[in-house]
Amino acid sequence: MGGSHSREGLELSDTETESEEEEEEEVSEEETPVSTPIRSQTQTVAPTPTSVSDIDAKLQSLKLKYSSPSTSSPIASLSDKVKLYLHTGGTSSSARWIVSEKSTHYSFIQSTDGKDDDASSYWFLIVGSKVRAIVSRDLQLKAFPDQRRVDFVANGVWALKFGSAAAYHEFYRQYERGLFENTFGVEATEENRIKVFGKDFMAWARPAEADDDIWEDAEENPERSPRILAPIKRSADLLEEYEEEASNSGGIQSLALGALDNSFLVGNSGIQVVKNLRHGIQGRGVLVKIGNRSGEFSTPSKALLTKAETNMLLMSPEILGRPHSTGIHQVDIETGKIVTEWKFEKDGADITMRDITNDSKGSQLDPSQSTFLGLDDNRLCRWDMRDKRGAVQDITSSAASPVLEWAQGHQFSRGTNFQCFASNGDGSIVVGSLDGKIRLYSNSSMRMAKTAFPGLGSPITHVDVTYDGKWILGTTDTYLILICTLFKDKDGKEKTGFNGRMGNRIAAPRLLKLTPLDSHLAGADNKFHGGQFSWVTENGKQERHLVATVGKFSVIWDFQLVKNSKHDCYANQEGLKTCYCYKILLKDDSIVDSRFMHEKFASGGSPEAPLVVATPKKVSSFSISTPSRRI
Repeated sequence: MGGSHSREGLELSDTETESEEEEEEEVSEEETPVSTPIRSQTQTVAPTPTSVSDIDAKLQSLKLKYSSPSTSSPIASLSDKVKLYLHTGGTSSSARWIVSEKSTHYSFIQSTDGKDDDASSYWFLIVGSKVRAIVSRDLQLKAFPDQRRVDFVANGVWALKFGSAAAYHEFYRQYERGLFENTFGVEATEENRIKVFGKDFMAWARPAEADDDIWEDAEENPERSPRILAPIKRSADLLEEYEEEASNSGGIQSLALGALDNSFLVGNSGIQVVKNLRHGIQGRGVLVKIGNRSGEFSTPSKALLTKAETNMLLMSPEILGRPHSTGIHQVDIETGKIVTEWKFEKDGADITMRDITNDSKGSQLDPSQSTFLGLDDNRLCRWDMRDKRGAVQDITSSAASPVLEWAQGHQFSRGTNFQCFASNGDGSIVVGSLDGKIRLYSNSSMRMAKTAFPGLGSPITHVDVTYDGKWILGTTDTYLILICTLFKDKDGKEKTGFNGRMGNRIAAPRLLKLTPLDSHLAGADNKFHGGQFSWVTENGKQERHLVATVGKFSVIWDFQLVKNSKHDCYANQEGLKTCYCYKILLKDDSIVDSRFMHEKFASGGSPEAPLVVATPKKVSSFSISTPSRRI
């Protein structure tokens, strides 16, 4: 477990003398981009290519199919000379930048990706003899306009240094064009940008022209906005309070945090009950083994607390490796027994759901709660657990499972490709889709979205919303996207996109990303998942942090810092404002989930409730004190 600074921001020296015999040259650093552990622990670092032959062998294994000079379509001819640096040493004390190629060229080339036999072609970035990579958000490209430099990931962490500001800006223009065309499959023309984003969302396509007034208006503490907050560099404000071994022999698969006395660790062999305390969750607790009618237990794909946390809804196991489920099991937590096995059905036909959630942020605390929300690829609905016949099912009988009542909802035409959803404090719903779109539905209608944000082309794998509905957090594989839903109607009244049509009064979103180095250390196969706000269930209270998981990292952002438009992380950036100021908790195993406990568990020494981090074998709780900041 450890903490991390969040910015690399290293100056690459152009003044050091170079001898012709040198093949690599060390670069002086003002600071080293390392993830500083709170306590000593061995960290597995993705290997860095050690020689030109290693890199060439890797490139040849990709079998990239390049067009002939007559058919390939470079965006531009070979560039002016650039200098290519390679980061070596990972997070060790010897970590440094070295000059990989002192004087080389880059180009953007259109070619097939070599993965299939179709004629699809993509833009690739070529740098000298060392780098050949498809232009995508997987590059994790980070720009430093004031240094005429970009950092990126491509089988290693690289930096390109340009000889002039004009050369830098030309590179970035070509990169943006290649990224747009690779992402959306159309030429990067103004007409196509309008088609992709819509006239009302041009702030997303041209963030340099976007008006940040909406973000300023949304600040809870407007007197802070003139201040420029420095990046968090301290890591000692993350204090581990408890660490417990899981008694679940099959390993922890998911967390179900309660706001009352208990929380639950869901695993292959049952559900472990743990106590909620001021400093986190603690105690091995009781392991409740739950079986269906045949007595078998299968790990549920989703666990949802309901009825003042006296009941739990368990989604049936995935079918043939797919997330869709045919029904749920309703469990009485006190007895540990399944009281009802419900089926999903509409108009007499069995249907599936890919996700379920509570009616609102606080509805799991309502003892009379009888409904919950359901989502499938093209369905959004509310289910009612009240039996029309008023009879309680005998679980030991051979009768067919009772059918949930489709209380409200809509089945859309094919093409919505819903992936995930969440509800805010008043029951309004946000839905994320495979194409990156994020739709907002009011609490009174599921038929038509009040607002549909276009997204940036990456699938939304998880979505969350603040209690007041003013902020949306979407998770993709490579970044989080934070959206402000506030706008003012024609009468000057403040509304959110859940209860009014925003029109063209829409602010550009903000991105939350790892630096190229941290992204490389997290591993190419590890993706962001489960991004969410800290847990608030009361009007007037504001979420304080954002957290997401990637590999062995739990990554935490200060919400107030991210929203502040004058935060110095946003100075000298290209494109959408992107926050790299975060803290990292490093575990020795892949993290299953990271979540903040309910706000009521915040202790006197910390304004934030503890953070719970679960790996398959352990669950840990951390308190977060207020970090020191330079103002």
